[in-house]
Amino acid sequence: MDYNNYEVIDSESKIAELSRTFFANVYKYMFLALAVSGFVSWYASTQDWYLQMMFTETGLSPVGYITMFAPVGLVLLIQLRINKMSYSATLGLYLLYSILIGISLAFIFMIYTSSSIFLTFFVTAGAFGSMALLGYYTKTDLSKMGSLLYMVFIGMFIAGIANMFMGSDMISYVISFLGLIVFTGLTAYKMQEMKKIASEPALQGEDRKKQELLGGLILYILFINLFMSILRFVGDRG
Repeated sequence: MDYNNYEVIDSESKIAELSRTFFANVYKYMFLALAVSGFVSWYASTQDWYLQMMFTETGLSPVGYITMFAPVGLVLLIQLRINKMSYSATLGLYLLYSILIGISLAFIFMIYTSSSIFLTFFVTAGAFGSMALLGYYTKTDLSKMGSLLYMVFIGMFIAGIANMFMGSDMISYVISFLGLIVFTGLTAYKMQEMKKIASEPALQGEDRKKQELLGGLILYILFINLFMSILRFVGDRG
């Protein structure tokens, strides 16, 4: 084996190590957010102030609407300003996002049994993990599929907002069914997209840390949405 071959092997080894470290940190951020949201959600569901703060006799309270929609604004802020914000500020917004999601989802502990929630979590973890591995190892370009799924997701989001006022169970089930397809597909697509970022040697320092955090945020959002879609179908009401 000549010198040039050793250089190629060394370069490939460094890229592989960069990728492993990148994804280890991505999953660290994802699991951190899941832990924060899970604890906040459970704790809020045990408090009397939660129902008083989030709901009125006719539906969501003003605070409830703010809590439901504030995470959307935070995600947009993080994605649009991540290159201009410091890592500490980005992490702070990320933790705030996970807390708000936890508060907004506390109602599931009041509707579904704890056993079905935990079962759904493990089912979601299995489906999510399978699609993440598929996206990481597949050689097929998933960009076209990703674009299509994003369009479907936008339609689901708009329909979901409209259904908050309509209260149609049929629309809710259709959105949940589409969610099973959209969020599993987007998981594979995003993993393939992040694999390219992870193996970029020029991405270093704080910029790399922020991209790892952004990756954790994206996977966290996909996991939560997939979890809610599955829970709609398999969750046992208490």
